Amino acid sequence: MERIAFKMVLGPGQAEEYRRRHDRIWPELVELLREAGVSDYSIFLDDETNILFAVLRRSVGHRMDALPQSELMQRWWRHMADIMETNADGSPRQRALAPMFHMD
Repeated sequence: MERIAFKMVLGPGQAEEYRRRHDRIWPELVELLREAGVSDYSIFLDDETNILFAVLRRSVGHRMDALPQSELMQRWWRHMADIMETNADGSPRQRALAPMFHMD
């Protein structure tokens, strides 16, 4: 398993709505992520900066690169686009974070 982390930007005042939507995440989206090799996925918010920090594990041979082609993933992005920064294709604007330290 590989652990990766990235950050995204939430719109001002959107924390509760972001939490609400994720509390009701679509079961079929969870299944799609699992099928792509994603597990142990968490997202945290720095409420002073509106930066979302995400960390997940992905399996060797994961298929995360195929997720953007999924209509279901694209629908989720459209569902979230009004409350966070996005790219031209509707995907969340993400920036990979470099690992600096880890303690088991």
